[in-house]
Amino acid sequence: MAKQFHDRHFPVRPNLDQLKHQAKDLLRAIRQGDSAAIAELHKHHPKQTTKAIDPAAAKLADVQAALARSYGLASWPRLVTACRMTDAIWRGDVDTVRSLIVKDPRLLREAARGVPDSNWGPPMSYAANVGQDGIIAVLREMGAEDLQHAFDRACLQGQIETARRLHAMGARVLPGMVMGPCETLNPEGLAFLLELGADLTDKHGDRLAPVALLLQTYCRGPESKHRCLELLAEQGVALPDTPPMAVHRGRIDLLEAHLRAIHSCWPAHSHTRTSIPRSWDATPTIPSHCTARRWPEPLCFICVWISTRSRSHAG
Repeated sequence: MAKQFHDRHFPVRPNLDQLKHQAKDLLRAIRQGDSAAIAELHKHHPKQTTKAIDPAAAKLADVQAALARSYGLASWPRLVTACRMTDAIWRGDVDTVRSLIVKDPRLLREAARGVPDSNWGPPMSYAANVGQDGIIAVLREMGAEDLQHAFDRACLQGQIETARRLHAMGARVLPGMVMGPCETLNPEGLAFLLELGADLTDKHGDRLAPVALLLQTYCRGPESKHRCLELLAEQGVALPDTPPMAVHRGRIDLLEAHLRAIHSCWPAHSHTRTSIPRSWDATPTIPSHCTARRWPEPLCFICVWISTRSRSHAG
C-alpha cells in the first residue's frame, strides 16, 4: 500500500482526552467564523461530497468526524477505538485488548492506530514495538497473523526478548531486515539479527545500503551509530579509512592518526605548524557546552582535539 499523507499526523500513542479538547476548540473556532476552521470542516466532513455543511449549524459530532478524517481515520468512533486499543497495549491491559477484539474481530487485523498504512501495524505488531509479550501471546491465540511484521518491528525497536519469542513462534529472518535497526540506529536489534545469520544487505542485495542508511538516517544518537558501525566492521564490512568515517565511528584513535598524517605534511618552517600531543587521554571527554544534542558530532570531536591539545601545552 502506498504511503498516504494526511493533514494531521495521528500520534503513535494518541491521547483521547486531548483529542476531545481539540474537537471542542475546533467547534468554537467554527462558530466564531474562523475561515481556516470552516475550510477544514468543509474539507473533511463526511457529507462534503454531497452538500456543504452549514458552519452555523455544525454540532460537536460533525467536528469530531471531520477531525478524525483529517488524521486519516474513517470516523470518530474508529478514532476512539484506536486510542483505547493503543493505550491498553502500552499498559499491558490484556483484558481491554481482548474485549475490544471480541466486540469487533476486524480489529485483530486492522492497524492498531486506525490509520490504514501505519507501519506500527495491527495490535500484535504494535505490541511488539513496545515489548508487551503478554499481549502478543493472547493475540496470537486469538488468531493474529502478522507474526513476521511483529518480528520485524521488535528487531527495529531493539525489543530483543520479544523478538526471540516471535522467532520461536515461527518468524524468520528475511533479506533486508537489517535495514530496520540501521534506520533506527539500534545496535541491539542489529546484533540480534546478525546473531541469527542475517545478511548485511537490503532486500535487493545491496551491501552498501546498510552503511548508507546508518550515515543518512533521520534518527540521532552518536553512540548508537558508533556501535552499529563497529558491528558492521566486525562483520568484515570495509569502512573507508577517512577522517569523516573516523568521526562517524567515534574512533578518536583513527582521527588522531589522520591528524598526525596531516601535521607531518606541513612545512617545518611554517608559522601555522603546532605540535600535536604524543599521547591522548585514554578517555577524552567532550566539554559540557558542546554535547551532541547541541553541536554536530564533528564539532564535538574537534573540541576534544582542541581541549586535549590545550591540556598538553599547559602541562
